[in-house]
Parts: sequence; C-alpha cells; structure tokens
Amino acid sequence: MNVDPVREFIAREFLGGTDPAALESTTPLISSGVIDSVGTLRLVLFLEETFAVEIGATEIADGALDTLAAIGLLLDTKLAGK
Repeated sequence: MNVDPVREFIAREFLGGTDPAALESTTPLISSGVIDSVGTLRLVLFLEETFAVEIGATEIADGALDTLAAIGLLLDTKLAGK
C-alpha cells in the first residue's frame, strides 16, 4: 500500500507541516506521543473516509496505527477483503 496520503496527512496535521518525506515508515506515532487520543480519532476518520474502510477499536489497541508501516499493512488487509 502506498501510504503517501497518510504520510502527508500526519505531517500536515500532527507535525506542523514538516516535510512528509522526513516521516519514516517506522517512526512511532501513538506510542511516542506524536499522535494523542484525539489525534488517533482524527487519523481513524481520515483513513475510513479516504480508503472506505472501517477501523475497529481492537485494531487501534493492537498498535495497527502506530507506524506508517503498520498502517500500510492494515490498509492492505482491509482493502484485500473488499
């Protein structure tokens, strides 16, 4: 999954417009505090609206949104099931 739209969203919304290319696929997002609980909800809403998927609470708790790599895997799985 190409996570560039997600990378751009995170850079714009949570990193003050930092160059999206500076955000690595393994950078911890939630566990490091880059994205807080309200931000997590905003990220979930963005993913659901942009990719037409549903993100469950267990997926959030399991760390599926903690890195761009994990988000890419989650989206691959969700989109493969369509």
